[in-house]
Amino acid sequence: MQFYRNLTLRQKQIAWAWAFLAVPVLFYTVIRFYPTGNAVLISFQEWNLLGSRTWTGLDNYEKLWNDPEFWTVFVNTFQYLILGTPISLVLAFIIAYHLDKLRFGHAFLRMLYFLPFMTSAVAMAWVWRWFYQPVPIGLFNNLLASVGIPQVEFLNSVDNALPSVLAPAIWAGLGFQVIIFMAGLRAIPVSYYEAARIDGVGWWVQLTEITLPLLRPTIVFIVVFSSIGFLRIFDHVFNMTTNNPGGPLNSTEPLVLMIYQTAFTSFDMGYAAAQTVVLFTILLIVSLLQLWLLRADR
Repeated sequence: MQFYRNLTLRQKQIAWAWAFLAVPVLFYTVIRFYPTGNAVLISFQEWNLLGSRTWTGLDNYEKLWNDPEFWTVFVNTFQYLILGTPISLVLAFIIAYHLDKLRFGHAFLRMLYFLPFMTSAVAMAWVWRWFYQPVPIGLFNNLLASVGIPQVEFLNSVDNALPSVLAPAIWAGLGFQVIIFMAGLRAIPVSYYEAARIDGVGWWVQLTEITLPLLRPTIVFIVVFSSIGFLRIFDHVFNMTTNNPGGPLNSTEPLVLMIYQTAFTSFDMGYAAAQTVVLFTILLIVSLLQLWLLRADR
């Protein structure tokens, strides 16, 4: 205590700041950093959860490089990213842009768009799975049959399975993105638009010269957030393809599902950890690249 009394006011403030920061630092060390470091260590080992760990060096990464299933899954994962992120971004902006101008029923419509984001992903995946079933069960195929169009193999086709799984994933996250876009739109000063209208500037110039540039921080956040979500997609794929996990010929299998099956079906924890390290590296590179491309000072 004598040591504490001898400290200056500034030093006491610093000591209290570190005391309060100790809890989150300890939390992240135990919950985040330690498991991450342990996963990297396991990726260089062979372990089946029960026996002792055996050091194997780069064998797991060499196996991963020569695994054709991994490269199929790798392509699938980036298909979710490349298709899902721009589609969801454009849809969310269009909805938010027009919803922001609506006055009657605005709150009710905003709630309807946000409701899927609050719904359980498992329940939602099973509902969409019912939609995709063949006649006479599936809603979509019944609608197609009613107008004389042959039914579509949504989840059992190599070409249709991935878009069919991606559609509910986009729909589920749309409400959150709409809310964030609307917050960004409301943060733009109205005086900018009033000055533009006085000068006779049309809506397209207002959109491209005022709205979109001032929404750049919002767009950066949504792009990075949704990209991470699509790279880590799991719930929709797992629950919509339970009879054939990963879809026909692994056409819908993302990297997270491969990690799950390797770890808890094959019990090859070292190989699963190597896959996890690859996924972490992809997430890090994609996020940093997007932040660099969309940074505000460009």
